[in-house]
Amino acid sequence: MAAADQSALAIEGKVQRDSDISDFAPELSEMFALRPTERAYVIAGVRGTIPPYIRGSYYINGPALFDRGGLRYSHWLDGDGMVSSLRFTNDSVRFINRFVRTTKFKAEQEACRPLYRTFGTAFAGDVLRRGVALESPANVSIYPYAGTMLAFGEQALPWQLDPETLETLGEFDFQGSLTEISPFGAHPKFDPFSGEMFNFGISFASRTPKLSLYLFDSAGHLRCRSNAPLDYPCAAHDFSVTANYLVFYISPYLLDVGSVVRGGYSVMDSLKWRPELGSRLLVFSRKTGELVATIPLSAAYCLHHINSFEDRDTVVVDTIEFARPIYDQYRPVPYVFTDVPVGSPVRLTVDLHKACVISRSSLDYRLATDFPAIDPRLSAKPYSEFWMLGISHTGTYGRKFFDQLIHAQWCENNQMDVFGAPPGCYLGGEPILIRDPNSSENAAVICQLFDAQNRRSAFLLFDAFHVSAGPMVTLELEEPIPLAFHACFQPQS
Repeated sequence: MAAADQSALAIEGKVQRDSDISDFAPELSEMFALRPTERAYVIAGVRGTIPPYIRGSYYINGPALFDRGGLRYSHWLDGDGMVSSLRFTNDSVRFINRFVRTTKFKAEQEACRPLYRTFGTAFAGDVLRRGVALESPANVSIYPYAGTMLAFGEQALPWQLDPETLETLGEFDFQGSLTEISPFGAHPKFDPFSGEMFNFGISFASRTPKLSLYLFDSAGHLRCRSNAPLDYPCAAHDFSVTANYLVFYISPYLLDVGSVVRGGYSVMDSLKWRPELGSRLLVFSRKTGELVATIPLSAAYCLHHINSFEDRDTVVVDTIEFARPIYDQYRPVPYVFTDVPVGSPVRLTVDLHKACVISRSSLDYRLATDFPAIDPRLSAKPYSEFWMLGISHTGTYGRKFFDQLIHAQWCENNQMDVFGAPPGCYLGGEPILIRDPNSSENAAVICQLFDAQNRRSAFLLFDAFHVSAGPMVTLELEEPIPLAFHACFQPQS
């Protein structure tokens, strides 16, 4: 039996088993069934008063097309990337959304059928980029850089967008310094003062896996590239930066690239969790890319970092830690997160000279949480507050989705401020902080809401320090769009 057929049967079997389980996300299928149209309009449905300091542009990226030519994608990461923006001016908020016109998107639109294998879906006759990699849907994140906007997918070059119209301008190869098969992650980090960008990519060759590190200046030029060997071809999604270091939480989630290239399997079906191998922190010099320390950890899984910073002779590493990987919980749509593991914010204090963790603490929030965000001005610096999304029904078997917005603080009493979405409504999008430049007491966070029962979408603005009070502003869209992943805010110049 072909790999694609085996994968399809496995997914079909899970759907059949899940048909009788508890459903804590009623009508969530409405979101994954959307076929959003590209629009541009001034939002008329504004409820509440937008604070005057919110002036500039908000951007968010995520998968937004889950079927093509009769093929239904099975994984949340499979959908083609769509970027949405909100432009806040003195008298209006303008909404725009457009698909990222990647090589994959354009070829499949023209063919009126799926052509390329995706992260979680393999099918008969599907193809890979140059026979060795996925063709990126550019559906994970979006960031301003070097005077433009870049939409990122996993392990591939970003796509350049016009910041105002969201028109796709082409792949961005950093003045020719990278090629279309250069491994390149979806989570670059930026120095808010120098404008430098850091990123990484992983080569999954079974005999010689390696981690590639990149440093770019503010103008888009590659200043430094280095490679570090890995013990195993481990999948990593994120990392963090301090004043002097790059920090990676490497989990034993191994990709069998031969299964993808020669076996015809999806990436999802080629990933294996090997907890007996343990996890580790890898710490590299930010200036040279040289390995500074390898620090063993117990087997746990980190999808996203919160922040890292240096404190005298130690490095503080804050992450969201799970007992095991969660990518399997993104499949099959719409039966997602049925048995998602508990995930919570964890703080590790590391002594680099002794190459060990000298203290470990965690917050009391013991539900599946994701998409942590901080004040971007405090990246790589000491901080206390952050925001994230959570799933309230974690620990109970059944379909569920993000329905909590949490304002958390690293403090002795583990203070939590939580907003719960109304029944039948779900949250999405990294909760981006927007600060008042003239007052440290004023700040807002913005995230998405999808009302499944009424098939409506909105963006919500909360008082950042009192999210439990509910949104202070609701920006209701004219047509629904799927909930997305990562976002950013670019203040008005």
